Amino acid sequence: MRWLTNVRLPQAKRCSHGAQQLWRVGIDAAGMISAVEPLPAGSVAAGIDWSGDWLSPAGVDLQINGGLGLAFPELTQADLPRLEELLETLWADGVEAICPTLVTCAVPPLRQALAVLAEARERHRPGRCQLLGAHLEGPFLEPSRRGAHPEAHLCAPSLEALAERIGGFEADIDLVTLAPELAGAAELIDALRSQGIVVSLGHSAANESQAEAAFAAGVGMVTHALNAMADMHRRAPGPVAAACLRDDVALGLIADGVHVAPSMALLLQRLAPGRLVLVSDALAPYGLADGEHRWDERVLLVHKGTCRLADGTLAGVTLPLLEGARRLVGWGCPAGQAIAAATLTPRQVLGDHRPAAEMLLGIPITETLRWHQDSSGLNWQRAAAAQKSAP
Repeated sequence: MRWLTNVRLPQAKRCSHGAQQLWRVGIDAAGMISAVEPLPAGSVAAGIDWSGDWLSPAGVDLQINGGLGLAFPELTQADLPRLEELLETLWADGVEAICPTLVTCAVPPLRQALAVLAEARERHRPGRCQLLGAHLEGPFLEPSRRGAHPEAHLCAPSLEALAERIGGFEADIDLVTLAPELAGAAELIDALRSQGIVVSLGHSAANESQAEAAFAAGVGMVTHALNAMADMHRRAPGPVAAACLRDDVALGLIADGVHVAPSMALLLQRLAPGRLVLVSDALAPYGLADGEHRWDERVLLVHKGTCRLADGTLAGVTLPLLEGARRLVGWGCPAGQAIAAATLTPRQVLGDHRPAAEMLLGIPITETLRWHQDSSGLNWQRAAAAQKSAP
């Protein structure tokens, strides 16, 4: 057994020992994490001294729309090699798993994309990001809050419309974003929850009371909080305020500093510690240079990692998921909570509520991340170097 000592673990919520608790992590001869033990205050343990660096699982992105020129709703069988290249790129960027996001589109390409993703999931191998169930973002959205979603393919909520789109693919869906205030949405929420699919409020005109009713009915997340929905106003608190007042609703955040101002992102983190979920919302140009790109039939303009349509409508980003954690720390968020927002909390949304110490047990140290904070900010690397023998 080899030991890493003076290790911090990310924590989603504020707790009594705060970020000061140190741990030691045991790695067996096969390179697997076999022990994670708290160190008593003031104790000295032999091993490789991490000097307070953080150890975490790799990132999980619940909202990513494509990359390397691929848009997930446009996937065909011929795209499988490039999709696998994208999954390798995501792995190199510290992301272990994604919910490939399918924005509003016509029914045939949606079902084709789900079939291609299912095949790619079967072809998974080490060194590639895993494909979790898809995130269906639309088409059951409020037209006035559709953002960059094409209006022509929006659809009123109904069980028939849902079956037309995902019938036979129910097991391949993990997350659905919809506007819960729309007529017929309540039946969809019940149907989706009965199949174990997480439902998220997004692209919605819901007011506070409508959002409260949706959360009480089992809606467990807010998609890209403060975007494509009402802001928090002193006399009209809106859905984000309603979510912050609960303990069981996660808040997705695009932390590029453009979709949500840094001060507001930090405010969300303080209002809902332990429930912030960083998402990239990356589009097809992820992994490509800034400039002019195509998104379906429309032009997509990318500048410093932020994507807009030609009319200026915000559409997403091309920044890696873990860049969001770095920026959040730069704005003032405690490092342990920012790391958790990219690694632990997304897993909790999908049903894994184990603390970091338990999540790390039994996984190869090479699949984990080491985070270091200094005057240059928060940075990460693969923890492979930790396999070296202790002095």
